[in-house]
Amino acid sequence: MVDHVEVLVEEPSMEVALRELLPRIIGDMSFQIYPFQSKQDLLGKLSNRLKGYSSWLPENYRVVVIVDRDNDDCVVLKTSLEQAASEAGLITRSRSVTPTYQVVNRIAIEELEAWFFGDWHAVCEAYPKMNPYIRSKQPFRHSDQIAGGTWEALQRLLQRAGYYKAGMPKIETAQTIAKCMNPDRNQSQSFQCLRAALVEMTS
Repeated sequence: MVDHVEVLVEEPSMEVALRELLPRIIGDMSFQIYPFQSKQDLLGKLSNRLKGYSSWLPENYRVVVIVDRDNDDCVVLKTSLEQAASEAGLITRSRSVTPTYQVVNRIAIEELEAWFFGDWHAVCEAYPKMNPYIRSKQPFRHSDQIAGGTWEALQRLLQRAGYYKAGMPKIETAQTIAKCMNPDRNQSQSFQCLRAALVEMTS
């Protein structure tokens, strides 16, 4: 069984969301989250960070790397993450032929806010003036396929409902919504891929 998870994320808003969500997914397992300044910052430092882990990582520790897809090709991005782990001498979950692996790479499609659209009930609980039927509208039915940017879409909907007229604060919004989220009901496929890997660690 895994005793501890090290989580690398590209920005503080993902960090605050995961601090709310991880205990609901992995229970009492210990974890630490390390936010970077941006996606480019994380990707630029990832190789050296993983090489550092390779020198001391215990068998019962795992490293989880989470980045936004943004406009990148998902396959190319995932390949680059897998390659960084391989070059560090670490085995990824995707490439392991046994339950013994050290790194899990996951991509938020298109970005963190897609996970919020995946649990629209949580958004409405956090912001009661929001339209509860948004997910029935064509542009928002599939949270991982919302066109034009999920951050921009969420900001527009919040402002339309009377929130954050001066602009949506990403960290505050992430924490507010994440506090209301139920990982089991989230309809974002990319979120459920992350959740499945984490749940697997608890068994």
